[in-house]
Amino acid sequence: MAHNVEEQAVLVIGLGRFSTAIATTLDDLGRDVLVIERNPDTAQKWSHLLRVVEGDATDMETLEQVGASDFEVAVVGVGNSLEASMLVTANLVDLGTPQIWAKAISRAHGRILRRIGAHHVIYPEFDAGTRVAHMVSGRMLDYIEMEDGFSIVKMRPPREIQGFTVAKSRIRERFGVRIIGVKAPGQPFEYATDDSLIGAEDTIIVSGDSQLLEEFANR
Repeated sequence: MAHNVEEQAVLVIGLGRFSTAIATTLDDLGRDVLVIERNPDTAQKWSHLLRVVEGDATDMETLEQVGASDFEVAVVGVGNSLEASMLVTANLVDLGTPQIWAKAISRAHGRILRRIGAHHVIYPEFDAGTRVAHMVSGRMLDYIEMEDGFSIVKMRPPREIQGFTVAKSRIRERFGVRIIGVKAPGQPFEYATDDSLIGAEDTIIVSGDSQLLEEFANR
């Protein structure tokens, strides 16, 4: 029987920067994490902070010995080695792992991982570059791209809506985006209502089409 998300143990393959960040963050969140790392020095380095097993996850026997089939979530963080990445992913697919998250270093690599059976493919460098580009280009303070061109951004309000309520600024009708939150300096975050007043120093959370958000942020 599947466990609740909060209860799911996570198997992490590799201790590069990407997978180490995932493993340590999950550990901080109280999740049960097991890491498999083939480099003995790296495994030893992190063994005092994480539950680390030294071994080669491209070898199915290693995965079977650590009970990999008992994990419902696995993260393949060895993207810099294409062969290892594909072999580990294929092994996890053969074990029937319900959720496989795999790091890719190119779109072609990602397509192969999906064909093998990875459920989620992550492009850390590309995603980080896209996020920073949007932040550099305008008022955006943070940027999260979802799917199908939909994004959520944290930004400073354009001048033309400052001093108006959400309703009076007619943001959806004029710009095609929606304000979902407003935070005044020194005040807690509040979900936006029609009566929410937008100040010049406020931070707003806006959602909508990525291109419309870009245009809104650059007004």
